[in-house]
Amino acid sequence: MSEEIKIKDGLYKIRPAGRHIITIGRDLIKDKYAAIVELVKNAYDADSPNCKVSLLPFEKKIIIDDKEEVVKGIRVIVKDEGHGMSFETVTDKWMVPSTDDKLHRGTSPKGRILQGKKGIGRYSASMIGDDMVLQTIDETGDLTTLYLIWEHFEKAKYLSDVDVLIENFKTNQSSGTEIIIVGDENHLNEWTTKQIQNLKFELKKLIPPKEKDEGLSDENTDDFEINLEIGDFPFGEGYSNYTEKIEPYPLFDFFDYRISGSVDSKGMASLKFENKRIKNAPVETLNNFNIQLNIDSDEEIGNGLYCGNLKFDFRVFDRDASSIDGLIERGLKDPTTGQYVGRREARIILDKFNGIGVYRNGFRIRPLGDAGFDWLLLDKQRVQNPSLKVGSDQVIGFIHIESEDKSGLIEKSARDGLKENAQYSGLIQIAKNVLKELENRRFAYRQSVGLGRSNRDINEKIKVLYNFKDLQEKIDKELDTLGIEKSKRASINKLISDKEEKNNKIADELKQVIALYQGQATVGKIVNVVLHEGRKPLGYFKNQIPLIKEWSEELENEFSQELFDKILNRLSVINEQGKIFINLFGKLDPLSAKKRTVKKDFNVLQVIENVRDVFLSELNSQNVSFEIDCDLNLTAYGWKEDFYIVFTNLVDNSVYWFQNVTDRAKKISFKVYEDEDEDLLIIEYRDNGPGIEKHLIESEVIFEPEFSNKTGGGTGLGLAIAGEAIDRNEGELKAIYSESGAFFKVEVKLQ
Repeated sequence: MSEEIKIKDGLYKIRPAGRHIITIGRDLIKDKYAAIVELVKNAYDADSPNCKVSLLPFEKKIIIDDKEEVVKGIRVIVKDEGHGMSFETVTDKWMVPSTDDKLHRGTSPKGRILQGKKGIGRYSASMIGDDMVLQTIDETGDLTTLYLIWEHFEKAKYLSDVDVLIENFKTNQSSGTEIIIVGDENHLNEWTTKQIQNLKFELKKLIPPKEKDEGLSDENTDDFEINLEIGDFPFGEGYSNYTEKIEPYPLFDFFDYRISGSVDSKGMASLKFENKRIKNAPVETLNNFNIQLNIDSDEEIGNGLYCGNLKFDFRVFDRDASSIDGLIERGLKDPTTGQYVGRREARIILDKFNGIGVYRNGFRIRPLGDAGFDWLLLDKQRVQNPSLKVGSDQVIGFIHIESEDKSGLIEKSARDGLKENAQYSGLIQIAKNVLKELENRRFAYRQSVGLGRSNRDINEKIKVLYNFKDLQEKIDKELDTLGIEKSKRASINKLISDKEEKNNKIADELKQVIALYQGQATVGKIVNVVLHEGRKPLGYFKNQIPLIKEWSEELENEFSQELFDKILNRLSVINEQGKIFINLFGKLDPLSAKKRTVKKDFNVLQVIENVRDVFLSELNSQNVSFEIDCDLNLTAYGWKEDFYIVFTNLVDNSVYWFQNVTDRAKKISFKVYEDEDEDLLIIEYRDNGPGIEKHLIESEVIFEPEFSNKTGGGTGLGLAIAGEAIDRNEGELKAIYSESGAFFKVEVKLQ
């Protein structure tokens, strides 16, 4: 056994390296814009009514080796008129990295909710320049100055090796803080025209538009002003020697559609929708409806939790040519020249300023809201459904969240967004649900005025395509004009009628092919149900067949009645499990058939029961009762496959929307009866799920291909396919508004 001999021991302290300050400053912050934003936030925390950011190039002559040389550089100055800091505050708090001072205080002396709580934002100044001077005056007239050279920290072995000069004076100047960061010519050259534009962009997006009358902006920032001063940069007209008050671009006011309001900590929403495409359109209110989480949750974000009280303001812009023209006509001008912009410039502005920002206490959390930073995965959904969904380049949005302890939404130390916890996933899901309300209304409006592509009534479109009646009438008029006698037109008319008859046969074939594809598409929708139903017998086969094979090999060597009986027992169970497979695929046959049958009478109850059996496992797992009120001998005339399509899509939708229903017993019901007065067979389908909003039913948008009310992005084909299936049978599928769930009615003629 080895013997361990102690050589050294003792208590030691962790000693941060000198470059630790650079690590938590320059290396941790995303870019120089973020560094300036951190300093602006500190001005806000100091109760300053304003903050001035100055970029001032300079030239100075110095003597090197008896030669006069011109040295160029830049001063970046961030100045406020706040309460300033005392000498003790500078030495005991400002000089202490990761101090928890603001975390414990929570609010400023004047009641502002403090922004900087990590205690490291001020060190991001090392990204902007080489040296830094801090001059701060407190309300008693104490002037404290501090001078830092960042290179000293990079070269020092330990942080404690760096001495920082701090001096204290008395003054009669007003309170406030000024941070002067000096950079060399390399730092100066970084500030190109584009970089200055980017800084303006960041400052304009730092604070959301003022919406005080609607409660959507944060009152904390309503009394805080940011000004930008640009020095003598050689960048041409408009980007040199001027001062600008930072305000949101007028683009924010010229939206096409807007949804705004609040969602509380339990998911109850109170929203309003505006459509500026319609002049003087009334504002639609959407009050007291619950936004559910975890329905169809995206694997990329996972399941979520509610995340405190939220305020939303989403402004959406259509980007087709006519919509861009409308945007310009409503007043979109160049903020510098005051002239109306052209289409190209309008699109560039939209490209630059789109994004959905998240704001806490009135300030944006970067990079959420950066153009091109699609944290809600809007572009992924739009690719799958371009008619319904809006892309990230179409929306400018503002989400206001509560403090970390109330919301569970935690800012990352690197100032690069929010930690991806369950509350963050919940925020994404809630935001998508709010935007979905806008998307649904936008889709319905665009379809109603012909701005969207409608693929409804495909059967009617095929009929029109091969109907030559209009052509016949035009030819007759032309022949009348030419004075040709009607007795001599027979051959012409016969050519047209023969062509029409031939083409109508092709039309019928097309309808049947479409019907086959729709049946197969419906199978695709319920493939998960099929897999779930077949998993149990498949698992039994997988486990038992190797065992039977092993026993069979033993029997070959030596007969055993016990083993023989075991094999027979297992084979009988395999036979039963095989029947489950046969029955399952038998129920799917009408939807997956390669050839359509002819129209004929079929038993309605049998079709409903077969559809129920396909979903039986899912219905049982969700405790959904399934009631059928239908005479045993009631028949309908038509294509049985089409009725399978209708009932399958209706039940599939109900099963989906039942997922988050927890406050009542779930129920699906079919009621089938004959209305002899109207000569109709009527099939009523109901569930007691969340139901369908009245405006979606009245606009009939739910029957439009590509329309889906599912947050995760459904195919938008189910009800469209179902409607066309009934239409092929000379019937009608109707959605009827009900406050107690979904209600559909199928009406077909009695034979």
